[in-house]
Parts: sequence; structure tokens; C-alpha cells
Amino acid sequence: MRAPATSPVMIGREADLEALRDEFALAAAGGPRAVVIGGEAGIGKSRLLSEFLTGLEGVATVLLGRCVDLGSDGAPYAPFATALRRLIDERGLPAVLEAAGPSAGVLSALLPELADEQAVPQRTGRERLYELVTRLFENISDDAPLVLAIEDVHWADSSTLELLRFVLRMVERGRILVVLTYRSDEVVRGHPLRSFLPELDRTRRVTRWELSRLGREQVVALVEQLIGGGGPDGPDPESIQRVNDLSEGVPFFVEELVGIDGLRTGDDLPETFRELLLARYERLSDPAQRLLRLIAAGGSCVRHELLEAVYDGPADELDAAAREAIAANLLAADSVEYSFRHALVREAIHADLLPGERSRFHARFAEALEAEPHRSAVQLSSHWLAAHDLPRAFAASVEAMDEAKSAYAYATAAAMGDRMLELWDSVPAPEELSGRDRVAVMALTASALRNAGDNDRALALVDEALRHGADLPPSRRARLLRDKAQYLANLNRPGSDGLLRDALALVPAGSLPVGDALRTHLLTELAARQMIAGEFEPAIETASRAVAEADGAPAAMRSVAHNILGSSLIECGCIAEALAELDTAARLAGDEVAPLLRYAVNASDALSALGRYDEAVRVAATGLERARERGVERTAGAWLAANQAEAMAALGRYDRAAELLGSVTCLDPRAELCVRLQQVRVLLWSGDAPGADDLIRRNRAAFRTLAPIELQSRLGVARAVGEVAIGVGDHRRAWEETSGVGSPPFLTMPGYDLPVIAIAARALAELASEGDAASSGIDVAAEAGRLDGLLATREEWPTARVWAPLARAELATARLAVEPRDSVPASDLADEAAVAWAHAIAAANEPIAPVHLRPYALLRAARVAFATGRRGEAEQFVLDARDSAEAHGIGLLTAAADALIRKRGSRAPVPAGGGVALTEREEEVLALIEQGLSNKQIGERLFISAKTASVHVSSILRKVGASSRTEAVYRAGRVL
Repeated sequence: MRAPATSPVMIGREADLEALRDEFALAAAGGPRAVVIGGEAGIGKSRLLSEFLTGLEGVATVLLGRCVDLGSDGAPYAPFATALRRLIDERGLPAVLEAAGPSAGVLSALLPELADEQAVPQRTGRERLYELVTRLFENISDDAPLVLAIEDVHWADSSTLELLRFVLRMVERGRILVVLTYRSDEVVRGHPLRSFLPELDRTRRVTRWELSRLGREQVVALVEQLIGGGGPDGPDPESIQRVNDLSEGVPFFVEELVGIDGLRTGDDLPETFRELLLARYERLSDPAQRLLRLIAAGGSCVRHELLEAVYDGPADELDAAAREAIAANLLAADSVEYSFRHALVREAIHADLLPGERSRFHARFAEALEAEPHRSAVQLSSHWLAAHDLPRAFAASVEAMDEAKSAYAYATAAAMGDRMLELWDSVPAPEELSGRDRVAVMALTASALRNAGDNDRALALVDEALRHGADLPPSRRARLLRDKAQYLANLNRPGSDGLLRDALALVPAGSLPVGDALRTHLLTELAARQMIAGEFEPAIETASRAVAEADGAPAAMRSVAHNILGSSLIECGCIAEALAELDTAARLAGDEVAPLLRYAVNASDALSALGRYDEAVRVAATGLERARERGVERTAGAWLAANQAEAMAALGRYDRAAELLGSVTCLDPRAELCVRLQQVRVLLWSGDAPGADDLIRRNRAAFRTLAPIELQSRLGVARAVGEVAIGVGDHRRAWEETSGVGSPPFLTMPGYDLPVIAIAARALAELASEGDAASSGIDVAAEAGRLDGLLATREEWPTARVWAPLARAELATARLAVEPRDSVPASDLADEAAVAWAHAIAAANEPIAPVHLRPYALLRAARVAFATGRRGEAEQFVLDARDSAEAHGIGLLTAAADALIRKRGSRAPVPAGGGVALTEREEEVLALIEQGLSNKQIGERLFISAKTASVHVSSILRKVGASSRTEAVYRAGRVL
């Protein structure tokens, strides 16, 4: 009597199944979820997934895909392609295309058979494909919950992992559950999943766990299920113990052991792991064994049509052999493919193939694939290589490289390029077979590596290409130098400018054929690098040359040249001319998404820097809508979302800005930096200073990455970090972050550095008031003069009339704290500061002023007024500041106003420290203590004697329960 192949009841996985069902319930309720299940080979991942998916029949749309063990040669996105074909079978092609939206033709990158179904719009890169797949899943889940299950992701190609990462991070809505399984014992050092899994753990919607081995009682229960119970006819205790010992609690091994003659005697249990895996296989007929050997050469699963093409016997024999293998529980079949029930069995059978047999089988698969109209060239290359037909493997690799690039599977394209280079000296006439020389293959492979994110290898390979291509025509060497410059820039390393100049020297004006836009491209790239570095005048000169030489260049390239020219002119104060150039860039971009979005990014950024926030919101929003239409909303659209949020925050729309930023993530680390900086500032001004500080600390390394080469990033980071440091009371850190403004590496960029100057002035004022400036070696008078000089050089910039008065008021406050009283009368210094703050408040009412500046200036003026004894004026400032801050949702300043009211007291002062209220005069004295003034200086300021001031100081110390002047200030509390 034979034991059943598998237990009718799943043993030991009940809690895991229930957990999966709970995750599905959460997803079905409208929150996208993902589960990642790991475990060693044979632990029961597939059985658990099968039980779970079976229970969803009629309840959800279930899409199942598998990754196939073909090493690095798996077809790009293979599990997604399988899942989408199942979706088309279930829903019909028209419904799927409708759910995909206007860019549905991009699906042909995954399913080549769709290429004739719908015109493919112009491509913009892998992010467009990823966005389309994500949107498709979201829309499909509107009708019924969607479950996407992908097995064996430890075999996934890098393109599949990238797409998975994107979907899991970017899906925003829909009733979607993604379930992934992987073999944990395969994830060794250097495996792609080693970095992929921890990244998933940081995503709150992802749950991950590992399946454990069965305990002895569970093994016994599983054995009893397999043989129909215990009793006198059941296995003896010794056999059960041996099954427990040999299986070590791995369910698959238990089933295989029990499957050997029903475990009636236990005498024929195998001695080795290989014998166990092949035990059922060796009991099959010769045709069934031959079929399994053939399928094993094809991978863990093989399509029906392909198997029929490679099988060398009649169809009836194939069907009979397949039924026998299925009955023995070695093979499974559905409407699409045959697959091994367990990958371990496939591995054992494949390892058992004879060398000649392996070559013949792989050759059959290759020949069958060549006859298919929509074959996978990657798999074709793999099979020809395994068949030791190197010329055909080389030719297939050429096709596979082009195929992978068309599908944005850049890592696969690079792998095929590597294969071509490895085979180059082993095949006859490789240039004829590939249609390109070795250096061209190196360059193409390097480009694929760059697009796959491996810029280090791309750089190494392009260097090798330059060494091999010493005798190349100048234009080809120039292109290699251009590529190297791009790879260096991607790695945030210096040197791009020099390489681009060397490339330009190789192709002087007039040396290229008509229609070759290489020089325009080189000039545009060089101008872009100069602009990013803050070298605006050289950028204007270079971009002007690009525009002048761009007559024969594509409109998109000309658009970028005008874009860079306009963006550089802005920073040199040529605003009308700059905006005209940006308008030209928009016109030339037409409907081409890349230059159009680049225009929207730079134009919205420029308008914000000019204080034209409503226009900036409009340009960014329009660009973001175009990004949505083109399927790149959550990738290329990230720049626009960040720019739109910045302008919204300046207008006081903090909630909308936070909502916009919360939905953004991206593949480009530079865009990610921009988004995070805006999140920091929105968090801060909304009232969560500690949260903003924590976000800075968590992203500190990323914030510093671009500082060596990007002026805008340096200033943006300095502003955000400086503002947050002020918000949490760390004035020394604020000074350290911003005091270098105006000197290298900070260059002049008025729209960005004026706010930084104002923060530096605030930090200087605070350090002077606290008495920390002198102990830190800071010459307040000298630094105030230097910052004032910087403001004078930026007077022509539109927003200088807002930021300069604010910064000068802070500098007046700093001088008030440190000027010797015997040189300048105290009342004159106080009047100077009061007048400066009146100017700052008036400037903050300008339409070009960010809305937070008015309540900010009022609160700062209030502190100075309190400190100089102008209590009534100070109280009115605080009340006005609070009303303004609350009206615009500026939580940080609303809280600061409340704290200042509590701290300074009203006409009925709030008790401090020891529970006794400070008098009005004591409040005034406390304010001057806070500035670091001595008893004598306090007396001069308040027109009382030093002895009377000392009496007030002693009373304050007693009332607040402090032992020192510094502690008194601390206990009384600090406000912004």
C-alpha cells in the first residue's frame, strides 16, 4: 500500500495561515499590505501559500508568479509576466489595457505579444514601466481584492527585485496584498536579498517571518495524516523516530520518507540526502524519468507549448509520462505550465543528468525557443551556453542585451554584455555576429550598469574601453569621455568638468557631420555641471555656446540648453532674460516628457526663489499633472512635488505640503534629498521641532552626499539644519552650520543664501545674548559686520527686501548684547534694535515674504522689547504674532507665542519655579539676565543702581528655585 503524496491536512502551519488571512483582511479593507515568508528548503512555504490562495477562490483576484533557477540568466520580470498573463486570461485584454490607462502600451516591455495590440508611447525609462505596473494593480483591485504571490524570490533577477521594491514602496491605494516567499538558506553573503530584505523591514506595510521546523509531536501528527492514523497496522515507534531524526522536522523530508513504501517497516529508508530526493523519481517508468530530466533542464517550470516542442516522443507518451509524474507528486500542472512540486527534486534530477544528455536537452530548448515569435532571448542565450554552442550563445546574448534594454532591465542587459565580452575571443568573427566592436560592447555594457545603479563598475568598464580605444576616431573617444563624466557625477565625485572639456577639445566646432549633436550635448552637460557647482557665469557662457551650436540638434536637447541658460541667468540677476529663456525651453520641449518635466522643475524652483510662490505652485502642479499622465508621478514627479510643497509652505499651506510630500518616494537619491529637506522644514514650522531634528539625524549621511558638488544642496541643507537647530535651542549648532555662508564652499546664490544669512545672524544674536560667543572665540562685532557686508552685495535680489531687514534686526540684537555701555548709551542701542525690528516686521508684510516671517519677526521683536523694558509694546507684538501664526497653521510659532506669554506673564503673572510669581520688574531683570548682562549692566539698562539690580536677581533666584543665573534662565523656560 502506498502512502499519499502529501498530507490532506497541513500540519504545524495553522498560525501562519491565520496570520496570512489577517493580512489579507487588512488589505481587503483598503490598506495595501505585503508579507515576506522565508524558510529553508522543504520547510513548507509553497504548501502554506497554496492553502492560503485556495481559500481565496471567488473572493479575490489571485496572480501567481514564480522565479526560476537559471542563475543570473532568468528572463527579466519573468514572475510579473506570468502574473500578467494570468490576469489577461481571467479579465480579458481590453479590461487590463483599460486599467493600465493611457500608457498601457508600455506593458509590451513585459509582454512582447502586446506590442501590436496598442501603440507604444515614447519611453522615458524604467520608472515609467514600474509606475504603470503599480497603477495597474491599484486599478484592478477596485473590483476585488488583489493578491500577487511570487514564489522563490531568492532566484529573482535584479530587475524583478527592483520592480518589487518599487511596488511595495510606492503603492498608495487599493486592496492589494503581495506575498513573497524565499529560501533563507540560499541568501548567503553577497546575495541581492541580503540588502533587499532589511529595506523591506523598514516599510511599515510589510510583515516578514520565517517558518520553523516541526516539533516531534507535529512530525508524528504529519506521519499519521500521511498513512491514515496509527494502530497495529501503523508504523512502529522506531520507524517514526527515525523519520523524525532523518527529516529534522522539515515537512518535505517527512513526506518523502513516508512516501517510501508507506513506512511499513522502515527498513528501506534512504541513507543519503540524494537518495531521499531521488527515491520517488527512481520508481517511475523510463518515459516519466526522461520527461522529468528534460523539464529539469528547462528550469523549475516549463510552459506546455515549449515542452511539447522539445519532447522527442509522441504527444500521448508525453501526457502519460506527465500524469505518472504528477501522480507520484513530483510534478504539478496548471493551464499554463508544468512545474516541479519541489525545487530540491528538480536540483537533484538536474545534477543527475549526464554531460551529453544535458547538452542535448539544452540545445532542444534553445532550438524550440528560436522558433517562437516572442521568445526570451536571455533564456535562449543561457540554453545555447549550456549546450556549449558558443557562437549561437554569443548571437543570442546580443539579442538579449537589446531586449533587456527595451524592457528597462538594465542589470540583465549588463549581464548579457558581460557574457559577450567573456565569449569575444572564443567565437569567430564576433564583430560580424554582434554588429559592433569590442569597445562599443564595453560602452553599452557600462551604460547598462550605470542605469542599473552600479556606477562603480560602469566607471571601471568605461576606463577599460578608453584603454582599448586609444586609436578610436575622436568623436567616439569624446563619447566615452562624456560617459565617464556622467558616471563620476552619478557617484558625486569631482572630475566631470575636465572630462567634458577634454571631449570638446576632441571635436572642435565644425568637425562633426551635419546632424551630429555631440558637441551640443557636451556643452549642455558641461553647463549643467557648472550650474550645479554654483559657477553661474561660466555656465552662462557654456550654455550660450550650446544654444548657438544647437541648430541641427533635436528640440529636446535644445530645450535643455535654454533651460540651463535661463536657470544660470536667474542666479546672476538677469531675471527678465532668464524667464524668457525658460519659456523658450518649455516651448521647445513640446510633448516630450523628459525636457518638459526638467523645465517645470527648474522654473518652479526659480519662481520660489524670486518669491513668486503662487506661480511656482502653478508651474509645479502643472508639471506634476503631466508626470501623472506620462506615468512618472511618483518618480520624476518627486522633484515637482518637493518644489510645489516648498512654495505651498511659503504660502502657509503646511497640511497640503505635508500630504503631498508624504506620498512621494523615488529612485533618484538627489530627488529623495530634495523631498526629505522639505519634509524637515514642514515638520519644523508645523510645530514638531523634535521630529524634524530626528529626520535630519536619520538622513544626515544622505544630506551630506551631494555637498561636495552641488551648491544648491549645500545651502538647502544648511538652511534646514540651521532652522531646526534654532527650533530646538541648539544655537551653537545653528552657527556652525550657517556661519560659513559667503565663503567657499558656499558661493553666491541669493535666492538660497539670503535665508541662510538670516539664520546665521539669529544664531549670532543668541550666542551673544547667552554669553557663549566670547567663550567660543566668536568676535560678535566682526561677524556682524561680515554678515552685513554679505547682505549689501545681495540688495538687488527681489527677496532681499524681505530677508535683509530680518537679518539686520538680528545683527542689531547681537550688538545690543555685547556693545560696551560706556561707548554707546544703552537707550541708543535699544532704540537701534527696536527700529531694526520695526523694519523687519514691515518687510515681512510684503507679498513675497514667506508667511512664517511675520509672526517670527513679531516674536523676536517682542523679546527685544521685553528685554529693554517696553512691556506694553512687547505684549502687543506677542498677541499679533500668535494670531498670525495660528491663522496660517504655523504650530512652532503659535507654541512659541504661548510660551512667551507664560514666561513673561500677563498683568497677573504666572507663578514660576518655586510657585511665587515674579514681579513685572523681576521679569524685566530676568530678560536681561538671559542676555548675559551683569548687575551693573542691568542697572544701566533699567536706570536703577547695581545694588538694586542685585536684590532683584537674588529674588528671582529664590522664586524660581535656582542656584545660579544660568539655571534661573533655564528654569524660567526658553521660547523661540
